[in-house]
Amino acid sequence: MASFFSPLRLSFSFVFFLLLLSPLKSSSSSSDVQLLLRKIKPALKGDALDNTQLSTWNTSTPLCLWRGLRWNTADGESLRCGEPDVRSNLSLSSDPSLQLISIQLPASALSGSIPPEIGDFSSLESLFLAVNSLTGPIPLELGNSPSLSKVDLGANSFDGSLPPSIWNLCDRITSLRLHGNNLSGFIPDPAGPNSTCDQLRLLDLGGNRFEGGFPLFIAKFRGLEELDLGSNKLTGLVPESLAELRNLQKLNLSYNNFSGQLPQAFGESKFRVEDFQGNNPSLCGAPLGKCGSSSGLSPGAVAGIVIGLMAGAVVLASVSIGWVQGRKRRNRGRKGEEDEMEIEEEGDEGGEGKLMVFQGGEHLTLEDVLNATGQVMEKTSYGTVYKAKLADGGNIALRLLREGSCVEPSSCVPVIRQLGRARHENLLSLRAFYQGKRGEKLLIYDYLPNRTLHDLLHESSAGRPLLNWARRHRIALGVARALAYLHTGHETPITHGNVRSKNVLVDEFFVSRLTEYGLNKLIVPAVAGEMISAAKSDGYKAPELQKMKRCNSRTDVYAFGILLLEILMGKKPGRANGSRNSVGADLPSLVKVAVLEETTMEVFDIEVLKGIRSPMEDGLVQALKLAMGCCAPVASVRPDMTEVVKQLEENRPRNRSALYSPTDTRSEIGTPF
Repeated sequence: MASFFSPLRLSFSFVFFLLLLSPLKSSSSSSDVQLLLRKIKPALKGDALDNTQLSTWNTSTPLCLWRGLRWNTADGESLRCGEPDVRSNLSLSSDPSLQLISIQLPASALSGSIPPEIGDFSSLESLFLAVNSLTGPIPLELGNSPSLSKVDLGANSFDGSLPPSIWNLCDRITSLRLHGNNLSGFIPDPAGPNSTCDQLRLLDLGGNRFEGGFPLFIAKFRGLEELDLGSNKLTGLVPESLAELRNLQKLNLSYNNFSGQLPQAFGESKFRVEDFQGNNPSLCGAPLGKCGSSSGLSPGAVAGIVIGLMAGAVVLASVSIGWVQGRKRRNRGRKGEEDEMEIEEEGDEGGEGKLMVFQGGEHLTLEDVLNATGQVMEKTSYGTVYKAKLADGGNIALRLLREGSCVEPSSCVPVIRQLGRARHENLLSLRAFYQGKRGEKLLIYDYLPNRTLHDLLHESSAGRPLLNWARRHRIALGVARALAYLHTGHETPITHGNVRSKNVLVDEFFVSRLTEYGLNKLIVPAVAGEMISAAKSDGYKAPELQKMKRCNSRTDVYAFGILLLEILMGKKPGRANGSRNSVGADLPSLVKVAVLEETTMEVFDIEVLKGIRSPMEDGLVQALKLAMGCCAPVASVRPDMTEVVKQLEENRPRNRSALYSPTDTRSEIGTPF
């Protein structure tokens, strides 16, 4: 008999124990206000001595003035904070019936972590903590939030694995953003095998360190409209079932290690080449290059490209790519470099053309680029830049070096190999290099439809984005990181040689990408002199730089200093001698005069000062000092780019909320940037 009642007695005791605990938990979490003050605020604040957002969360401030929060009353109605009696009511913070609906603190200089108690808010619907400095794991209790439907924790430093409990939100979540953290491991499957997350429209897990195969369960999320898994370590095939997501409008699988053939249905989709670039070279199918035969290509056979370029009118030109008969293919000169392929093509009458293909350029097959048309984008002293449209609808940028501008092949090819291996998020990567049988030389890049920094700073038009200090700082920091990588990220440093705002592309999220790096090593002295003259007239030339062969990392630092002044002041740099023919101004001299006259704040562009409470605390003054240090007349006293990056990172703007809304524009009229 005892053996029969033991399990029953144990179960009854366990239930009784839970009943005892229930009122205790209810009592401790009866007030969302108290939970917020006792658990959430201390955890989010971290080691920060002061935080302007969190400092409003105190009982001596009316609840409606607590920043970043929304509340509901006991009857489910929104707390009407626009009413004067509500905005001044100090007693609301002691009302246990109020329910927290939303926490929205993007770009609020938060540190610390998210505590497990985040799951105790019974009515919390949205949690937006993106663009902060939060660390630690994402608490599994987040997935137990009974009402949570919108989550954005992107651009923080969360680490560890993604808790499987996150999919407990599947019955109601509409958007989940975790982009740009340090999350790792496998993307966990939902506990329920048939979870479809019907309400989920946006899933962004990009920019982390997730590994393993493509998470097949995502193909069951039928309502998904945007999916970003880019910049992770995912491998294997992209499943055919992904093409069954009929509502999917945006897809990013770039910079993983996916391989094999893409779903055939993608051939009729709106997805771009850029959505799949940076994967295993074997990844193929529309919109990438066509796949080989069913048996696959042997390691000794790779696709080649012969591009002949016809330069026509100044505005429009045609790029004709023709077949070269009797070609033979063989790999050579790999020297253990896994990211490079050199292909030799034998043309008519024994002529040869060589194509060196680098990571991300494997899709450039002869079939894809046949009869591509090109449009002149820019002409310089050393070549012409074309936007070329491929037959599959994709675009590439072609830089044709002018005749006689390139050094001999024996010294040119090693430089090209080095440039082809350079990979950084703030660089426009070289995808391929073609040398034709008549000596023509063509550099092939991704085409990015972004504006240049020069255009953003100096051209006024409807739809131009507001360039406050937070956004300009992000642009400057990206350029600095790219230069630091070129100077220190290789056995042989790469000198840019032509740093200027016209060579900086900026996307809609104010991420900058540096172009035209290393070209100084490819051109002959006569053309180099023309480049120096252009740099001098535009105000970027270091005093000691007389010949291109003397160009080095310190001259790059000087040019970056001018660029940083241009960003801070909003003025075009020009000749140091103040020539009347100069379009720009001697920026370092303007700063020196302002310092002597004690009018330093007047040198800043008026847009930079918008929303700035303290130029010192927000890093403006430090950035100006840093720029002047980079422009020191004596090269040896200039900081190196690693130190420049460090100083910019240590003096970030305190309020970075502008980075969260990239569509904010100077004018209410026109298309957003």
